[in-house]
Amino acid sequence: METHRAGPLAGLRIVEFAGIGPAPFAGMVLADFGAEVTVIERPGGESRLGGGSALNRGKRVLRADLKTPAGLALVRDQVASADALIEGFRPGVMERLGLGPDTLCAAHPRLVYARLTGWGQTGPLARTAGHDINYVALTGLMPAAAREGHGPALPATLLGDIGGGALTMLFGLMCALWESRRSGRGQVIDAAILDGVGYMGSLIQALRADGLWSDDPARNFFLHQSPYYDCFECADGRWLSLGAIEPQFHAELMTRLGFVPVPPQDDPAQWPALRARVAARLRERPLAEWVLVFGGSDACVTPVLTAAEAPLHPQQQARRNFFMRDGVAWAMPAPKLSRTPATPAGNRGELADDIRTE
Repeated sequence: METHRAGPLAGLRIVEFAGIGPAPFAGMVLADFGAEVTVIERPGGESRLGGGSALNRGKRVLRADLKTPAGLALVRDQVASADALIEGFRPGVMERLGLGPDTLCAAHPRLVYARLTGWGQTGPLARTAGHDINYVALTGLMPAAAREGHGPALPATLLGDIGGGALTMLFGLMCALWESRRSGRGQVIDAAILDGVGYMGSLIQALRADGLWSDDPARNFFLHQSPYYDCFECADGRWLSLGAIEPQFHAELMTRLGFVPVPPQDDPAQWPALRARVAARLRERPLAEWVLVFGGSDACVTPVLTAAEAPLHPQQQARRNFFMRDGVAWAMPAPKLSRTPATPAGNRGELADDIRTE
């Protein structure tokens, strides 16, 4: 069993029911920041997506057959001394096991019971299957990732499972735990990926309300049609990201590309021609040369790195943003706390070595 170090959540006891995706990630975050997390694993758990085993660092794993009285008794004993419980099953599963919030919260009034699902505990889709891509699709935000002539494309799991699901649930968990200090009472958290992603779209909705967001890609620089906010291919087939939104940054970008005088930025009618010029210019040199051209500038240009390259980038190195475990580079917990930082456990409970190029 791994022994966890002190951290800002030291003393907090969490029971996590093993699953896949966002719930194990949420438990890992709590463990990284010092909570004592006990994972309840059932025989024959999910294997197609690896279950939560890769995200079990710093956790205590307890195997229990929830179909037996002994297994259920073991789980109830763990919950009796816990501050919070995390589960990511479809609605009704925990109730059928006799471990629903009505039962457990009645026995333990201070318990915070966090339920993390795709569709939520209520509604016509609540008991149906789904995954990250399905939940995001129903928020109305997926068209923002579409390119003309192509369907929307999303990075796997990041927006829905992790952003809208795990991180939203974790905030709700912290809110409920803070409130319980005053009231002495826990509560149930109904965290749905659908809800969380929709909430994350509030900035886009605010821009739309102010008339600053168009659903027409030809008039919205975010939607992959402008010459200054997109990824462009270099001579070697690698990609460069451009994000020069503000006028001064746009001027820096165009000047370093050799486009002087600087062409107009906010005339969508000129975007297609200028975009073609930018694309042609960037295809003249390989990625490494463009990195040198834009290095240290305010042009808002960065290379699109691979997973193997990212830990070795100077900014990542300076931030000590990765550590090694079992020969794999893992991201350090975020955010960084000045006095009680998170310390992810290594193989035997020790802090693993961060990645350095020296």
